[in-house]
Amino acid sequence: MANPVRFIQETRAEIAKVVWPTRREVVMTTIMVFIMAALTAIFFSLVDLIIRGGLQGVLSYFGG
Repeated sequence: MANPVRFIQETRAEIAKVVWPTRREVVMTTIMVFIMAALTAIFFSLVDLIIRGGLQGVLSYFGG
């Protein structure tokens, strides 16, 4: 079993190595996430409309 004091020291040493993002980086990344989510939603909405229209066309052709 590891020594708890050594574990805490190693944990602090690892935390000190972490490079935290700047405020600007966080804001830019957040904006990019929202833009990509919006573009993905638009893409899948268009794909849904195309598939729905095609399926309705096929069903109306064979359904009478």
